[in-house]
Amino acid sequence: MKQRIYFNPTFLALLLSFLCTYSWAQEYPNNTETDIPSDLSTEIPLDPKIIKGKLDNGLTYYIRQNSRPESRVELRLALNAGSLMEDDDQLGLAHFTEHMAFNGTKNFEKNELVNVLQMAGVKFGAHLNAYTSFDETVYMLTVPTADTTLEKSLQILEDWADGISFEDEEIDKERGVVIEEWRIGQGAQRRMLDQYLPVLLADSRYANRLPIGTKAILENFDYQTIKRFYTDWYRPDLMAIIAVGDIDPKEMEAEIKQRFGDLKAPAKVRQREIYDVPAHQDNKVVVVTDKEASYNQIQLFYKEEGVPEKEETFQDYREMTKHNLFTGMLSQRLSELTQQADPPFMNAGAYYGSIIRTANAFQEYAVVPENGIEKGLQVLLEENEKVKRFGFTVTELERYKKRMLTNYEAAYKERDKTESASYAAEYVRNFLEEEPVSGIGFEYKFLQQFLPEITLEEVNALASEWMEDGNMVAVVTAPEKEGTTVPSESEIRTILQDVINSEVEAYQDEEIASVLIENIPAAVEITNEKVIDEIGVTELTFANGVRAVLKPTDFKDDEILMLSYSPGGHSVYSDEKYFSAANADGIVQQSGVSDFSFVALQKFLADKNANASPYIGDLKEGFSGSTSPEDLETMLQLTHLYFTAPREDEESFQSYISKYKAIYQNVMSNPQYYYQDKVMRIMSQNHPRGGGFPTAEDWDSVSFEEAMNAYHDRFADASDFTFFFVGNLDVEEIKPLLASYLGNLPATNRKESWKDVGIRPPGGVVEEKVMKGTDPKSMVRISFTGEFEYSREEAYELNSLVQALNIKLIEEIREKKSGVYGIGANTSAVKLPYEHYTITVSFPCAPENVEDLSQAVFAEIKKMKESGPTKEDLMKVKEAQRREMETNLKQNNFWLQSLENIYFNGGDPVRIVEYEEAIEGLNTEDLKETANKYFNFDQYVKVVLYPEETTDESGQ
Repeated sequence: MKQRIYFNPTFLALLLSFLCTYSWAQEYPNNTETDIPSDLSTEIPLDPKIIKGKLDNGLTYYIRQNSRPESRVELRLALNAGSLMEDDDQLGLAHFTEHMAFNGTKNFEKNELVNVLQMAGVKFGAHLNAYTSFDETVYMLTVPTADTTLEKSLQILEDWADGISFEDEEIDKERGVVIEEWRIGQGAQRRMLDQYLPVLLADSRYANRLPIGTKAILENFDYQTIKRFYTDWYRPDLMAIIAVGDIDPKEMEAEIKQRFGDLKAPAKVRQREIYDVPAHQDNKVVVVTDKEASYNQIQLFYKEEGVPEKEETFQDYREMTKHNLFTGMLSQRLSELTQQADPPFMNAGAYYGSIIRTANAFQEYAVVPENGIEKGLQVLLEENEKVKRFGFTVTELERYKKRMLTNYEAAYKERDKTESASYAAEYVRNFLEEEPVSGIGFEYKFLQQFLPEITLEEVNALASEWMEDGNMVAVVTAPEKEGTTVPSESEIRTILQDVINSEVEAYQDEEIASVLIENIPAAVEITNEKVIDEIGVTELTFANGVRAVLKPTDFKDDEILMLSYSPGGHSVYSDEKYFSAANADGIVQQSGVSDFSFVALQKFLADKNANASPYIGDLKEGFSGSTSPEDLETMLQLTHLYFTAPREDEESFQSYISKYKAIYQNVMSNPQYYYQDKVMRIMSQNHPRGGGFPTAEDWDSVSFEEAMNAYHDRFADASDFTFFFVGNLDVEEIKPLLASYLGNLPATNRKESWKDVGIRPPGGVVEEKVMKGTDPKSMVRISFTGEFEYSREEAYELNSLVQALNIKLIEEIREKKSGVYGIGANTSAVKLPYEHYTITVSFPCAPENVEDLSQAVFAEIKKMKESGPTKEDLMKVKEAQRREMETNLKQNNFWLQSLENIYFNGGDPVRIVEYEEAIEGLNTEDLKETANKYFNFDQYVKVVLYPEETTDESGQ
């Protein structure tokens, strides 16, 4: 459960995608993949695979049959009401109401709702969740269709819609949980947001209705106040039910009509207002600093006047396509500037879309180095001026059109393999924001027809339309730090004006080669072939020693994933060369391959669905990549070139170091990062390779020569490399390509392995306090570590034990004690470089509650040692594992990661599918024994973050 704010300062990429009763009211033929009208004023049709209806009471519903994943259904209850609807005495209660939906309803007492779903393998948080934003509240359920789970889940939706209990005791208990969620949100980002949001959203209700509300109201509101919100706004005319999954649509429609048809609106219906963001004629500038901010950021908002019009017609869709072309090309230009030796920003981009639901803006952002705000802003504005005066180039437009069409083509090819959750999210947006849901068939056909005719002139015209003077807000946020300068508002205004009057030169687009490899290497001999029938895997070995493991699947039509490893990694280098070796892969990726710079390579790949990247890890080096079947050869060519022709570029090296040095320069001013750094250093006993954020001295120690030597050394001998390919591949068809590009990789047949560099946790009991920050919040991390005899069975039981512990921690620490918003335990069982385990429990809380909650955690662990998990909790764990494996075994990435892990650790790959016997054999006594083995109260590390002003153990 979370509260969501639509305004997103990091700019998520733009998401692309009539009122109906029980029968269709549109006049379009169902085959929207082939019928695109010439009249662009025609309304965009609804995807014919959706059943969309409206009940007499005003409730809307969406139903779609979809078998990805099988035996699952995605359920949503979307409410077109959020924090904007709160009265002055209800700030935060839209979100609080969402919390109360999980604490007792008409048919499920207190936490019984969560318990019932957990018994069916549904995980709280992962499959059962909700969020509240300014304008909406959305409840989300992912449930199996087996047994009576679907029926119970529909009952839950019905109860949420009209049956939340709001028991006094439960409200008071939940205050603590919600306040802890409020506490988590405190910090530099929130303090700065509180200062610039009233300017960005000036004179709008949005500015003073943040979903989390105020601590004073959360602590003190009376019971009737929250019930009033529920009565006023939880009503059928503001609701939609969404059901997408492995279901019978007609049966589901009948269920929805029967369950929700009798819902009644309150006797007095309040108007659901639309709140806009009033325009202003001048430009606004806000400069905000904070001692705990960790980076400098520039944000520009060129706001549109008025509430955005809905996307209803083909012409609207064409306009949106133009917007995507403009912002995509501008973002590409900004990305190119980050490749300079002394880049003006580490990251930058452009986006057109909503700040909040009722306000659109052309938006830009840039994360800039320390003392680089003026330069970063100037360069950002100069790039805008270049587009305004000279526009984009023909080659840029044609290349981005190809990229866009390639992305849509990939989605179109997967149209029958789309996950139900993706459809459910689309239908939520259609209900709440009237986003069209025409289907990928329509969208792809539309682009094929209309993308070629969009001219450069009409895309370029958007610059002057969007970048008008007035109704613009410039926001600068930065660390408050001695020795650094942050420009004033007047200085920012001067830069804004000066750039308008400055001279700028037109962008020059470079020509790029048409092929990656001129001379294709001849295929070599396959010296060995082995088939593992039990899991449908084929192993190939080539003359140079390279091994390829192939797993054909039909899970995705347009996906092949690649992963590889070779033992060694940066463990084989001395501590003095560690940072150079550890960053060698990133330096090469930023440099490019052969005659292709990084920028040129991205342009070459614009119309291809293929990527490949080298990595150098602790104990191994290798490659990861993904591609469509038709671009498989491109991915293999990239892999071959990264092996044989990595580009050595001093300017790219300087750019890489400059950017990362700037990124980490102020990271330790953030209390959370500072705490993470301390934890890693404590857990590794300050080992130079044990983790922690790199310092400026660490970055200065990276040598271009040493980095390139390490890279060439790691990829000089392919004879001990194993490659894994999973996806829509044909073994016989892929053999010649692998024999050509992998079979010809250099091989010296050297014998090497990784080295154990000696990273070990401290022994005995270690308790440390970390003092950082001004906000009244703490973080607790308790880790049990030790050596153990690794086996698949032992690792499985340890993981199962921790899953059971998680259930109890949520029940006892969150629900009963109301002391945390979130708490979790996780474990890792590691075979290499030495056999050891780690179990970690972590949670944020109020400083004064640290010791009480820590003792409560230890008490739950002690119960596990004395009795093991309860029979009921064990059933929940088993069912969750079964459900997880059902879906995992039909995921390409699961197979890729599992195969790589089991081969690297020397296991039997057939055991990937042998899980039911292990689950069935799991029992309380074995887990009790496991708890006593690995929860050693004489061997743990506890690290607690306290605010700097804390003076005693209680956090006071």
